[in-house]
Amino acid sequence: MNNTRWQCPKCQNTGYETDKFAATGGGFSKIFDVQNKKFNTVSCTNCGYTEIYKSSTSTLGNIFDFLTN
Repeated sequence: MNNTRWQCPKCQNTGYETDKFAATGGGFSKIFDVQNKKFNTVSCTNCGYTEIYKSSTSTLGNIFDFLTN
């Protein structure tokens, strides 16, 4: 996390895990199951509290995702 000290707002634990996930948006992306919404997560290792941050997507990545579904 860029050398910053993260602290859980729920239990004040400083241990965390990061992960990523993708989700479909609305319209055509939902119809064709294109996961064009990308997110990063930070989860507390003590209580499981999770913060979700929107991530940027690339056009090439969206096209690749569409072609592989």
